[in-house]
Formats: sequence, structure tokens, C-alpha cells
Amino acid sequence: MSTAFVFPGMAPSKFAELTKFLVLDARARRRVAEADDVVGYSILDAYAESEHDYSPAAQLAFLVSCVALADAIDTRPDAVTGLSFGQKAAAVYSGALTFADAVRLTAVQADCEAEYFASQHQDVVTHTVMRVPEDGWRTVLGELTWYEISGVVDDGFHLVSLREGELAGFTRRISEVGGYSLYTMRPPVHAPAFEALRHRASAAGFGDCPLRDPEIPLVSDQDGAVVTTADGVRAMLLDTFDRPIGWPSVTASLHRLGVTELHFCGTDNLFSRVPRAKEFRLHAHNPKLALRPRREAVPA
Repeated sequence: MSTAFVFPGMAPSKFAELTKFLVLDARARRRVAEADDVVGYSILDAYAESEHDYSPAAQLAFLVSCVALADAIDTRPDAVTGLSFGQKAAAVYSGALTFADAVRLTAVQADCEAEYFASQHQDVVTHTVMRVPEDGWRTVLGELTWYEISGVVDDGFHLVSLREGELAGFTRRISEVGGYSLYTMRPPVHAPAFEALRHRASAAGFGDCPLRDPEIPLVSDQDGAVVTTADGVRAMLLDTFDRPIGWPSVTASLHRLGVTELHFCGTDNLFSRVPRAKEFRLHAHNPKLALRPRREAVPA
């Protein structure tokens, strides 16, 4: 049976649940200590003082939790993939990036994002919709003055970046054509309009960040390509800023690799829930489950 580790994109986490795991779990404590040494301050203290769900400290806490959860799985994956923010943890488990460098890269690029969106694209958000009929989807998109697709999760399940002033009308029209709105992300993500952010993050984060060829097949979240070189890993990590994610392409690639079982390493309320994920045998590994008396994989 072939297995893959899937590191999910970052979603707002329950602070108490995540920090409890990072404090009480032995593997997590070791990872927290290593991360603290890299950044030079207490990640947990900074996370406690964070004012929003995607702050640099929140990103670091989420990264540490995902890697620590994967540490506890008693199997070596045959492939790894990461969705959106999860790419860095996936790169770590592929052997392409050390954990310390992943922490350093996360901190640097989080600061780049905060600085960039403080002055750029302040009127843009990324909104998630599901169960939207294809004809209705195209109709509603055509009514917007500007948009860019930021991701495809499954049939009728999309992430779209649009101007915030049009969001209320957009969500109303999605409902009228039979779809459902989920949540809105600020700052926005994965849109071609953010190419300048990609260049800024590249210059700030990769100057002294050594990368290696992956030791385990690493599947790109943009198009499902199997990344085999250090240069390919660098491109994948930068593509996250200005290329949409494509979960259907990822699952198709995992099927081609013979993967039948997925271990989701981190809190996920999105990618493991859709029909394409259900084609695999699923296991959930998240902070809440990790603190149960018996540590075992739980079907997603």
C-alpha cells in the first residue's frame, strides 16, 4: 500500500488547541525549541500576542505543528505534497529543505507578505465557493469587473480573488445560481496579480537558503508535477505567490504514483473533505487528535 503525507494549507486555528499541543506534545516541544533558536524569540509568546490568524507567529506555529504531527507517524511516505502554505513542510519531508531553513523562510516571507499587502492590493480579497454549477459559475465571473482564479479544490469548488467592493454582490449571485459561499481571506492569495510579491519573496528568502533535490517524490500543488530538482523546489515554493493551486491535479498525480492512502498532517477542514480526497484511504493527524490518550491515526 503506497502512502503520501499531505500538508494542508493554513486555515485559522483554535489558539488554545494549537498551543496546548505545542506545549504538551514531546515532539512538538522539540520542534518549537528548534524554531525558537532559528528566529531568536519565543514563537508561542509571539503567537499569543498576534492580532490576526495569518500573522508571522501564527504561520510559524502552524508550520511547527504540521511537522511535529508528521514526526509522530510511524511510516515513511512514498510521496509528499503540500497545499498552499503546506508546501514548506512538504519540502522538509521530501528532504529538499531542512526544518531550520523552512522556519527561517517562513519568517522572512511572512514579513514580506505583511509589508507588501500593507500598501498593495488592499482592495482585493480571496473568496471560497463550493457546489457552484459550471454555467452559473461562468456567468457570475463574467459580471465582475476584475477577478483571478486562485485555486480549484474540486468540481464547483473554487477560490477566486476579486475586489472587496464587489464581494457582497458576488456572494449573493453565487447563492442565486445554486452555489454556496464559505469564507473570505485577507490578505488574498495565489493570484497572478501578485507577481511583484513573488519577486520580493524570492530576493528576501532564497539568497542564502540551500535547497537539495528531493529524496521522496514531491508533488507540486499548482499542477501536480513531480518535482525532482532543487531548482524545481525553489520554483514551486515561489509559484505559491502568483499561481493558483489545483487539488484535482495533485490527486491525479498521486493516483499515477500508485498512492492509495493519505495522511493529512495538520488541521484541515477543506482538502480532505471533497470527493477527490475520498478516493483514497484517509487519516487525520491534527492537534486535537494528537492529545488523545492513545496516539493513533483517525480516519478523516
